[in-house]
Amino acid sequence: MPKIHYFSEETDFTLKKKKALTAWIKGVITAHGYQLININFVFCSDPYLLSINQQYLDHDTLTDIITFDHSTESDTIASDIYISIDRVAENANDYQEDFDQELHRVMIHGVLHLMGWSDKTTDEQRRMKEKEDACLSLLGISN
Repeated sequence: MPKIHYFSEETDFTLKKKKALTAWIKGVITAHGYQLININFVFCSDPYLLSINQQYLDHDTLTDIITFDHSTESDTIASDIYISIDRVAENANDYQEDFDQELHRVMIHGVLHLMGWSDKTTDEQRRMKEKEDACLSLLGISN
């Protein structure tokens, strides 16, 4: 049975509306023709995610999300997605966005990466943002 799990590391953050978010993410995955195996969302601190970034990606920078794809077939989703709650909060403030809205954007951003969406170039970033917006419009929960 496909599962989405939520964990916290080095933060006291607790995700709100887990059932609605789980149904939303599963719906986005299914609508794009993928099969969910499992996703582990790990909400963490900046130092925790920085250590992962340094250890596994050889990057010495803060980031809001790191997505590890463990899928063995091209049309399946199996992943660990690490999200820095510190970065999400700072970005929400910088973009004058609601924290939950920014968190949901980052969560679906990771899922979109797993479905082949990239954000390396300016054009890809624009298309990714449009896709995030389209997915967020399907969420249907108020923050």
